[in-house]
Amino acid sequence: MKNWTELENSSFFDANARERALGMVDKGTFTEFLNPLDRYCSPHLPVLGTAVEFDDGTVCGVGLLGKHPVFVVSMEGKFIGGAIGEVNGGKMVATIRLALKAAADIKAKYPEEYAARRPLVAVSFETGGVRLHEANAGLLAHAEVMDAFQDCRGIVPVVAVVGSKVGCFGGMGFVAAATDVIVMNEEGRIGLTGPEVIEQEMGKDEFDASNKALVYRTTGAKHKYIIQDCNYLVEDKIGEFHKTLAEVAEIPMAEIEKMRRIGSLKLVQEQQELVKLVGDMQPKDSMDLWKYFGNEDPAALPEMTTAEFLKVVNAEYAVKEKEEYEYGRIGQHYDRSRTRCY
Repeated sequence: MKNWTELENSSFFDANARERALGMVDKGTFTEFLNPLDRYCSPHLPVLGTAVEFDDGTVCGVGLLGKHPVFVVSMEGKFIGGAIGEVNGGKMVATIRLALKAAADIKAKYPEEYAARRPLVAVSFETGGVRLHEANAGLLAHAEVMDAFQDCRGIVPVVAVVGSKVGCFGGMGFVAAATDVIVMNEEGRIGLTGPEVIEQEMGKDEFDASNKALVYRTTGAKHKYIIQDCNYLVEDKIGEFHKTLAEVAEIPMAEIEKMRRIGSLKLVQEQQELVKLVGDMQPKDSMDLWKYFGNEDPAALPEMTTAEFLKVVNAEYAVKEKEEYEYGRIGQHYDRSRTRCY
């Protein structure tokens, strides 16, 4: 295992779940719940003749960002594709509930300092969704996690961190969308149905899963940032995610609420507007949408570095927003309040 300083300069994409968990919080502050020595693993997998992991493929624990306790969930894609079952789903829910309990305890003990000590939940998603070996238990875990997120709303910020090899797909795509803030690196991907499943069901002519450029244009972080499904796009360093989480920890809850994608009638209506836009446009490629959102040379965006991309997209978005405002058509499609350049 690398030391903390080495981790901060390491690739988030290449890191395992435990390295990500350690590196997202301050040096030497992470304490793991139910670590592998506790051997708290799935009771269902041995019955099916499947090997187990003693942490059930998910690392949970608590650390600090300054004075803020950070309750971390970090999924390991190398174990059954990071899929969620009964035990690792239960660990997630328990960790989130501990964050809520910590918030109540801190508010009672330090009422004048609560904002400076407010807890944060950070979930590093690397998962294909439900663990099919435990289908019903896995589905129930998804629902319970989303329910716990809703309990946190307005009290404890919940941040989705997406930037690992498997991405975030299946039901966990819904779960990530239910968080307050989404932070991604360029390698991060979020979707409901994975590329291989789309190809399998609809055919290669509809979606070629081997075309990695197409996959990233459809589910990747740059696309998600443009359509406002990603709040922060950062460089692929664990330290960059650490810095961004520290920034989010200081943001007032009222501002955090504005960064959400779902959770109110207004936000549902905004999503419906985007669906209608896509229906009206009938785009043949994501780049058609990128151009609509003000990017004059969309074909150049995939090859740009993260810094170059943010500079170009944010500048062109500002121009498009100004034009639409002057024509009286300003709407949610041009409102960048939910995305932040870091």
